[in-house]
Amino acid sequence: MILIVDDKQENLFSLKTLLQINLYEVDTATSGEEALLKILKKEYALIILDVQMPGMDGYEVAETITGYSKTRDIPIIFLSAVNIDKRFITKGYDSGGVDYITKPFDPDLLLLKVKTFYRLFEQTRELQTVQKALKEEIENRKKAQEAVEQMNLLLEEKVKDRTEELLQLNKDLETRNVELAQFASLASHDLQEPLRKIITFGHIIDEKYLCHMDEAAELMKKINASSERMRNLINDLLNYSKLSAHSYFSDVDLNSVIRETVQALELTIEEKKARIYYEELPALEAIPGQMRQLFQNLISNALKFSKNGVPPVVRIWGEYIIEKSLIAPVTTETAEYLRISIEDNGIGFDEMYLNKIFSIFQRLHSQYEYEGTGIGLAIVKKIIEKHNGLISAKSQDGIGTTFMIVLPVRQTESFVPAE
Repeated sequence: MILIVDDKQENLFSLKTLLQINLYEVDTATSGEEALLKILKKEYALIILDVQMPGMDGYEVAETITGYSKTRDIPIIFLSAVNIDKRFITKGYDSGGVDYITKPFDPDLLLLKVKTFYRLFEQTRELQTVQKALKEEIENRKKAQEAVEQMNLLLEEKVKDRTEELLQLNKDLETRNVELAQFASLASHDLQEPLRKIITFGHIIDEKYLCHMDEAAELMKKINASSERMRNLINDLLNYSKLSAHSYFSDVDLNSVIRETVQALELTIEEKKARIYYEELPALEAIPGQMRQLFQNLISNALKFSKNGVPPVVRIWGEYIIEKSLIAPVTTETAEYLRISIEDNGIGFDEMYLNKIFSIFQRLHSQYEYEGTGIGLAIVKKIIEKHNGLISAKSQDGIGTTFMIVLPVRQTESFVPAE
């Protein structure tokens, strides 16, 4: 909106008409005092101000307008037919005017100046709005940055406290692991000693005193069988607990490990007329004792879970793979990972129980069908994990099982710390 200030109604009418014809919204005031009251209540984009007025003249009105922070940016065009001398024009600029037009004026020139200053005021307002928004955004970002920095400090403190807590917990856990290993060793020794006596004396009683007492002999056999299962369970638990101890990696010849395992199981292999086939496997970095335990448990399982009347056949082979994955493609060149497969023609199992078979004390068959403690595959899985590897199995009921193992050829650390 444009405000015209002039004490003569005819001047107001002619100028107002000119601006309205050119689609400007116009307001008028007949004195400086009225103009100031209107300026305080409304917002104007341009003021056309007559110089010669009774009461406050144009210069005083302009100085007052530019003295208010709210109105200082409104452009003022002075319009005068009397004060046309150069000193009056200079005074007009000094009092805050942006232009000084003398009467009679050219309407086209006046309209051009009005259009220019009107647009400049609008652009200035838009720029101020953008600057204000930008300033607010900067302030908000500063506050957000301060909040983030404060949060980071708090997080650092929490992380520090949590790290210290975890270090202490880890230290306590290591102490407890050592104590647990010592306890397991002592407990197994203390349990095995009376158990050995039970088994020994049981056999003596069976052979010496119960040879003609069929019912008592049958009961003694059950006692001896239960004692043997207890001894196997204690041994397996002891082996499982030992996996938490410090161990060092070294180069292991897997072919030698398999040969030793086959020799150790020679009686069972002959009894079941089993055949063990294995291809030449490359050496890798591992814990020798744990590799022997791994192959012994898996080959023993293959012999144990065989079909009645069908001689067990176990095949073992290895292949280099391009990545640590059970289904990774094979490569003919030496690679970072080795996948070992152990296949049998045994009773197999439903793959819906795949996760269950690797859990401690989990069995798919009763101990009366197949002997065992339910710890063997849990030990195998723990060994694989300590070697930074993977293990899984493929199987079908009544057809057989293939265990797949992925192991790094080289370990990144020279030893495995206690858990």
